[in-house]
Amino acid sequence: MLYRRPSRLPAGRYPVLYAKVVLGLPIDGPFDYLVQPDMANKISVGARVWVNFRNKKEVAYVVGLSSKTRIKKIKEISTLIDTAPVLDKKMLLLTRGLAEYYCCSWGEAIETALPDELRKGREVARGWVGDDKEDEIGLVRTDPALPRAFRPRSLLLPVTPGNDVHFVQGLDRMQVYLREIKEAWALKRSAIILFSDIPEAEKAKELIEKELGTEVSLAFRKQPKELKVWEGIRQQQCSIVVGTRSSIFSPVNNLGLIIVDQEQNQVYKQEQVPHYHARQVALMRAKICGAKAVLGGCVPSLESFYLGQKDKLKFEVVPAKTAYPQVKVIDARRLPYRDRKNKPIFSKFLSDAIYTTLTEKGKLLLFIERKGFATSAACHNCGVALKCPRCNINLVFHFDEDRLKCHHCNFKMEVPKICPSCNTGYIKYSGIGTEKVESELAKVFPQARVKIFGGENKPGLNPDADVFVATSSVIKHQDLSFDLIGVMAIDNSLNRVDFRAAEKTFALLMGLASLTSKKMIIQSVNVSHHCFQALIKNDQQIFLKEELRQRKQLNLAPYRHMVLIKLRGINSEAVKKAARDLFERLSQVNAPGVKMLSLSTGQPPKLRGNFYYQILISASSAEKASRFLRLHLKEGHYSGIIVTVDVDPV
Repeated sequence: MLYRRPSRLPAGRYPVLYAKVVLGLPIDGPFDYLVQPDMANKISVGARVWVNFRNKKEVAYVVGLSSKTRIKKIKEISTLIDTAPVLDKKMLLLTRGLAEYYCCSWGEAIETALPDELRKGREVARGWVGDDKEDEIGLVRTDPALPRAFRPRSLLLPVTPGNDVHFVQGLDRMQVYLREIKEAWALKRSAIILFSDIPEAEKAKELIEKELGTEVSLAFRKQPKELKVWEGIRQQQCSIVVGTRSSIFSPVNNLGLIIVDQEQNQVYKQEQVPHYHARQVALMRAKICGAKAVLGGCVPSLESFYLGQKDKLKFEVVPAKTAYPQVKVIDARRLPYRDRKNKPIFSKFLSDAIYTTLTEKGKLLLFIERKGFATSAACHNCGVALKCPRCNINLVFHFDEDRLKCHHCNFKMEVPKICPSCNTGYIKYSGIGTEKVESELAKVFPQARVKIFGGENKPGLNPDADVFVATSSVIKHQDLSFDLIGVMAIDNSLNRVDFRAAEKTFALLMGLASLTSKKMIIQSVNVSHHCFQALIKNDQQIFLKEELRQRKQLNLAPYRHMVLIKLRGINSEAVKKAARDLFERLSQVNAPGVKMLSLSTGQPPKLRGNFYYQILISASSAEKASRFLRLHLKEGHYSGIIVTVDVDPV
């Protein structure tokens, strides 16, 4: 219902109270709603309420309370869901910082931190047990006439990490993690440990429980009884939480430690809005809570190495227990003429090494980052390639299923006998994947027993196999060991249209090198690249320093923040026109510290029926870019087109 704001209160009545709420919609707030008199003593900052918004019943989150409002006709809160906050002040402050950094609404940031059942309005039994003093952290400036409980002061802490941020480098970093967890536990402080996938988190949970003799909570999105796990964590004075990306928002009390393992892994980047990176959120939360942040991995990300160069991050290198392998890079441009003409999958050098290892009864791993048999299927006569109708991307031929598949969506089709375009030519396959490598091995080395490694079937479960063909999923299994690792088609990864391509390739190769202590052979046409030189000399500094030098010359991250504005829609011309109009409009704005770089089609241009265009922006700070876009994206409206913002894309 709509109420007019009273000009004078009747005698004996309590002051009129207004709640400032935000919603999980891409709309900036907060919005003022009238608090009904019977709710005045029950409502609190951080609680959920039901409100009528645009004639719909929506869950809203209270972020402030006030005795004044500028709205003349104001709606009242329909129902109070919580009598105690589901979000403490530090979590509200974290989500507001996340919204300002990643250019999303405060409500969207709050909802990404909560289980799905809470976002839908399900009630919870109890509030926080933690020490959440009102005078420590505030959110929305309110009127001084309010009671003290309703007067949080405005404060936004900086998110720049201090000297309490550490990077642990090495394969045996889990021992360092345990040391840090024990120190936090001894001080009765909680800890959150993030891993790149659920199996790694489950393994760590068992190890920590064994070492500390206490129960450890496992948290990840859409797990069975997710709300029950969330409530259990919230009710403990001190807890240890192990999980994946979303567990960075676990409602722990007395947070003292955050660990992010394999922090360079791109799985920590959220694909949906808000496009947060768990590493950045970890640093923000550690700053707000006064906790220690520990980043770990085989190789640091450029962002972490840059912080180390500026003395904002301390490095701790864990010595390897196994020897570093001999790394040999084969120059594919200098192969014999016959090999260059026939383009064999295995060079003569790699074939000889495979034969020697098989003769010595050793185990081999052949790596190629492509699944299937052939990566392209095209007509031999007219040259038309078979593409996914939804993504407009080449279909991949899978020999085991005799089907063509799209690796971006679930589209599948039977292999046509003749070309569906000209009805005369036959289908010719090109490109190589794991199945093609397996087939070629069977021809060249008929005595070898070959298996394709698929993540779920570890080589240890196939003792009869001699050679394993795998993609990057094999790197997760650090307990594996091979006598020889052969790397093929790595230039496909290195030559992507991505300024992070070299960084991702180097991290990939370092992960593969950790699976052997003997020999690794890489086939490439760019042997002088600093990625390979660092591997050959076993010196990560060669790669990291050269990559930083190039990034600085080009004004790329980590020296500048990159921001992608993505536009998508089902009409190609409409998306193209909207992208051009937006790019021209933003280019005309003189914004200090913000620079428009390019307008291009998306990567890929079409995906799951939608056409994509993107605008690339660089900025001196993420917050500055976010403020710029919040102000100017509101000025345009494009029917049927969705616009999203991705800060610090990976």
